[in-house]
Amino acid sequence: MTVDSRLPNFRALEPAQRLNEIVDKAGLSADERALLAESGALPLETANGMIENVIGKFELPYAVAGYFQINGRDVLVPMVVEEPSVVAAASYMAKLIRESGGFQTSSTGPLMRAQVQIMGLADPFGARHALLNKRQEIIDIANSRDKVLIGLGGGCRDIEVHVFPETPRGPMVVMHLIVDVRDAMGANTVNTMAEAVASRVEAITGGKVRLRILSNLADLRLARARVQVSAAQLDSKDYSGHEVINGIVDAYTFAAVDPYRAATHNKGIMNGIDPVIIATGNDWRAVEAGAHAYACRNGSYTSLTTWEISASGDLVGTIEMPMPVGLVGGATKTHPLARLSLKIMQTTSAQDLAEVAVAVGLAQNMGALRALATEGIQRGHMALHARNIAIAAGAKGRDIDRVVRTMVAAKDVRVDFAVKILEEGK
Repeated sequence: MTVDSRLPNFRALEPAQRLNEIVDKAGLSADERALLAESGALPLETANGMIENVIGKFELPYAVAGYFQINGRDVLVPMVVEEPSVVAAASYMAKLIRESGGFQTSSTGPLMRAQVQIMGLADPFGARHALLNKRQEIIDIANSRDKVLIGLGGGCRDIEVHVFPETPRGPMVVMHLIVDVRDAMGANTVNTMAEAVASRVEAITGGKVRLRILSNLADLRLARARVQVSAAQLDSKDYSGHEVINGIVDAYTFAAVDPYRAATHNKGIMNGIDPVIIATGNDWRAVEAGAHAYACRNGSYTSLTTWEISASGDLVGTIEMPMPVGLVGGATKTHPLARLSLKIMQTTSAQDLAEVAVAVGLAQNMGALRALATEGIQRGHMALHARNIAIAAGAKGRDIDRVVRTMVAAKDVRVDFAVKILEEGK
């Protein structure tokens, strides 16, 4: 089924009207519509089986970002997030980027690392060579524990051995299992494999195996996205496209050289990525951990994106980062709305999902840099945040819009001001 991701005037609709449009565009069934329309999509019994000590459920807003076109395919992007302006910014940037050819994405294979820590070694470099000499035997033991994965074309592909000759606890050797986990996130798979090889590793090295655990620095499982936008696409009544492009590149350069700026810059990228990860039931903490570790892989913390000016004067943005996500296992399979999110996106593989996620992150970053380089971040953000403030002040129904308009016009978005506006309107 081909989807049209354009959502004109979507924000002006009521939630039920928006839902009806997404139901039609994504080809959802009546039962699937009910999951989104009614409370209780996650049964308490299911929640109780997912984690410990369950006493209830906690809801977050579920939205859909439009206009995304990725490698020529239109994609509706479900996003679960509490922060105002995130979905609006992603959709608006996707609309601009769409008119310049959309997002171009690619990714590496779904390779994850399991680490096996070996202590108590007098000859760590000798132990490394001993392990490498038994490489195929170790791989075979690892693969003996997951016949299903092997049948799907995955499995342990290789080993790496790293030596830390001097640590506060003496020499340490760390063996990595490099595992193709297919459409899984892969944590349980690689952990099981690491456990399986531990005794043989001890026999080969004469050392003591301690930790046997995956690494969330999934630097072999990368997703990439690229956009190219002309200056004409960025023209506005207040700023020329060339001014906007230069402002964006200057703002990016600040993040590239200064870790204090880079932390906020990358947080903005994750503002786009995390809601997609949450909507699909994936482990957003794992994605965050890998992203920030990858951002300092060269010795200092820096931007996950790059922004440049092409020879023709176009703005060119790219992102490359670890994206350990899956379509099978965990909450992705047990949470009804996670499964529905994948259907709305028409995602067929973990690599597809990874590429959608980084495209949204790049769009979000572009939106933030564009705002920072022009009118400032607060103008658009506070206009959307004003609705939260109005509701917190007690506004309901038509009063919400009245309070929001007054606060935005006054450029004063505070709860006490909202309360005053409410009282004056009585």
